[in-house]
Amino acid sequence: MNPRMTRDELLRRGAAAGALFAFPSLLAACGGGDDGGAAEDELKMVLNFANWPLYIDEEKPTTLDDFTQQTGIKVNYFEEINDNDEYFAKVQGPLSQGQGIDRDIFVFTDNSRYPGLLIGEGWVQQLDKDRIPNIDNLIEAQASPPFDPDREYSLPWQSGMTGIAWNEDITGPVESIEQLLEDPALKGKVSMLLEMADSVGLVMLANGDDPGTVTDESFQAAVDRVQAAVDSGQIVRFTGNDFAQPLTRGEFAASVAWSGDMIQLLADNPKLKWAVPADGGMIWTDNMFVPTGGSPATASEYMNFVYDPAIAARIAAYVNYVPPVKGVKEELVKIDPDLANNTLIIPDDALLAQMNQYDSEALNNDEHITKWQAVRGQ
Repeated sequence: MNPRMTRDELLRRGAAAGALFAFPSLLAACGGGDDGGAAEDELKMVLNFANWPLYIDEEKPTTLDDFTQQTGIKVNYFEEINDNDEYFAKVQGPLSQGQGIDRDIFVFTDNSRYPGLLIGEGWVQQLDKDRIPNIDNLIEAQASPPFDPDREYSLPWQSGMTGIAWNEDITGPVESIEQLLEDPALKGKVSMLLEMADSVGLVMLANGDDPGTVTDESFQAAVDRVQAAVDSGQIVRFTGNDFAQPLTRGEFAASVAWSGDMIQLLADNPKLKWAVPADGGMIWTDNMFVPTGGSPATASEYMNFVYDPAIAARIAAYVNYVPPVKGVKEELVKIDPDLANNTLIIPDDALLAQMNQYDSEALNNDEHITKWQAVRGQ
């Protein structure tokens, strides 16, 4: 991987470049900004985009720069999403009252209940598909998710995988959930993700249960196992993207972590490792939506831009997540053949066979949500 600066520059400065992977087997109603008060369905000259950290290319000229040069539309890009629950709590109030949140695009993950909830409550707007001819480049596997079967309201941003990361300054390989939750050598130095589907899904796999078909019994068994690790002091914290700094500093010895973030961190710190757990990992997709008050026309112009395979490849080469756009592998070969052959960016059948998706209906189980929040201490 080519070393590069990101918003985590201070975190990673001074770390050696290069690392090895370890694998077990493989608030204006119009969106705000200088738009002159345009109506929601009109094209604005400012796009306000809320996304997760470490999720856009930052080498100049960036794809955001190129979008502005090509369209004349300025982009205000906000790295303000750390966790689906946290971000939803921030935007729920105004959206529930029909108010805008000064954003034209925000991103939510399909392994949470929020994509379906946002559409069901009418808090997101239909895309302007006439402005998205490149939607034809959407890969078939992403064409019809349960929450938006015709992709009327959403388009994928990137996909990723959930596994285990560890810091070799603190511990040897941590390649199973059993070790993560029960090894005394890791006590007080373990973190798990706040996301129910990520953390509970991995524990279900370790229990021999299927996270794709969640029962009350399999959910309770997984939650009890996590609660035991909390009570014993094994788990010290639940995190979103903010696992990265404590893991790098050695405050955490091991963390449940997302693949793309780890590839970026690994590129500058040879002591960090990431693995798909022995019992399997989880896979998910982050999706772009246009919230109430945003501009579907402007958002759709941007979505069309990033669904150009050459642009999608530049973003994938930097963020190292799985792109949802056809033709990216061929474009990645032109940028860096090693990236084109990295199965965490372009997964092969062997890696996909290890991946699991969380039961979409179980994501909306209020009793499960309440129990998980209690385990997290909320």
